[in-house]
This record gives sequence, structure tokens and C-alpha cells, in this order.
Amino acid sequence: MFTHIFFDLDGTLTDPAQGITNSFIHALKYFGLEIPSYEELCKLIGPPLPYSFETTFGFSHEKAMEAVTKYREYFSTKGLFENKVYNGIPELLQKLKEKGKHLVVATSKPEEYSIKIIEHFNLSKYFDYVCGSNMDESRSKKDEVIAYALQRCGLVESDKPRVLMIGDRLHDIEGAKKNGLKSCGVLFGYGSRKELENAGADYIVNEVIDLYKVIE
Repeated sequence: MFTHIFFDLDGTLTDPAQGITNSFIHALKYFGLEIPSYEELCKLIGPPLPYSFETTFGFSHEKAMEAVTKYREYFSTKGLFENKVYNGIPELLQKLKEKGKHLVVATSKPEEYSIKIIEHFNLSKYFDYVCGSNMDESRSKKDEVIAYALQRCGLVESDKPRVLMIGDRLHDIEGAKKNGLKSCGVLFGYGSRKELENAGADYIVNEVIDLYKVIE
């Protein structure tokens, strides 16, 4: 049914909690703010950084962009690799590749960082493209990233029924819908079933192994 599979990165292919929470802590300390609990910080995994700083901490856009810079001071040198691949992901990607599926990373994380992470964990051999945002945070909304991924794959409107977007947060599901794609939410990441259902996910799975049934 699906020939092209788009994967979110954080909370879908890898668990980035340590690196992302440490990077947020680094930025928030710079502004002298109280540090939220680890559980609260984990809720920030997935959305574009400016959005998180603006909506969660009430920053203006200008202050949010300054916060992004501070966040990246830590993330670019340490947080990038404070990360781990979810169990079963390499095996899933290998099987899908063997079946001739075209695999693409579609993430709001900067493309430059995303490529480094995928290469670091020896996953780049599975993916046709790694598509992310620009370092200036343009093309950071998930629907923009997905549109960019479709373009890079050379896919047109008639190809869309054969494309599946997989992610753990509402932004992945909403981004897929805006582009006319089917979506699958995963519960081993950082979104809840309610969040994914409310966003309109076409499929929701509990574990990595459950993705086989959806994709095939």
C-alpha cells in the first residue's frame, strides 16, 4: 500500500530526551528562569524550538530566537549525541528497505544536526533523504518539512496515497493532513493517545513492531 515512508526523528526513530532536556536547561539558566521538572521538559520534545519558547515560556519571537541560540550552544556540542535509537528501529528499517520501500526522515530539527545524528547511529544507509529545518528556523513547521520531503522525492499529487508519515506528536499528524497524507502515531515517543487521536491520526501503534502491520 505505502511505497514511501516518512519518519519523524525525535521520539520516533530515536529517544533524544537527555540531550534535549539538557539543552533547554542550558538556555533557561541563561535567562535566569526556574527549571521545570524533567517530565515537563520532555513535553517540549517534538515541536519547533521557537514555538516551545514562545508558548511555554511566554517569550517574544525575538527572545525565543535568542533562546534557540543558547539552546544550540549545548546541543551542537553535547546534546546532539545524548540520544539513543529505539529498540527495533534498525531491524524495521532494514526490513522495509529490503522490501523496496523508500524511507525519508522528515523532522523539525535542523537538517544539519539531523544528518549528523542519523550518520552517528549508522542509520543513513536506510534513508533516501534526511529532510529538516534550516538553521535560521525557517521551514521548521512540520507541514513545511513534509512538503519539502515530497518535493525532494519528486512526488506529485497522485503519489500521495502511497505516502505514510510516522511520528509521535500532533505536529506530525497535522503536518501530514495539511499535505494530504495518511499518518501513523506512535505511543513509544512523547505524545499521548489522546493527543494523536485529537490530531486525526489514521493509525496509532504502541510499539515499533506494530508498524509492520500498518506499512505492509
